[in-house]
Amino acid sequence: MNRPSPDAGSHDVAGERKLYVVDSINDLHKLNLCPAESQHLFLPTEKVPGGGAASGSGSYGLFFLGLIVVLILSLALVSFVIFLIIQTGNKMDHMLRRLAAEGKDIDDLKKLNGMIVKRLNQLHSRQN
Repeated sequence: MNRPSPDAGSHDVAGERKLYVVDSINDLHKLNLCPAESQHLFLPTEKVPGGGAASGSGSYGLFFLGLIVVLILSLALVSFVIFLIIQTGNKMDHMLRRLAAEGKDIDDLKKLNGMIVKRLNQLHSRQN
């Protein structure tokens, strides 16, 4: 590239600074199309592909997005575990009620068996 001579005006120096900031054809295109007042130039360290500050903020955004996803998944998992605990408790209560009812039935059957055995013994003793 041809550089302006050192005796050029301040306008040429500003143009030269813009050339140092340009890192790609797209930025050069923006410099040529936008008026000088509306140009917001990035420093070379702020370029996303270069791994500067903009990529750092992108990694923070990605980190927070990942953190939010992990928190949502863990909340869903904890909710599912609590649901399973409640369901298991309800089933255990139902089984205990059934066992208690069957236990009463078994006690009633034992009483009936005892009464039948007594009656049979009485009948047997009368026959002898």
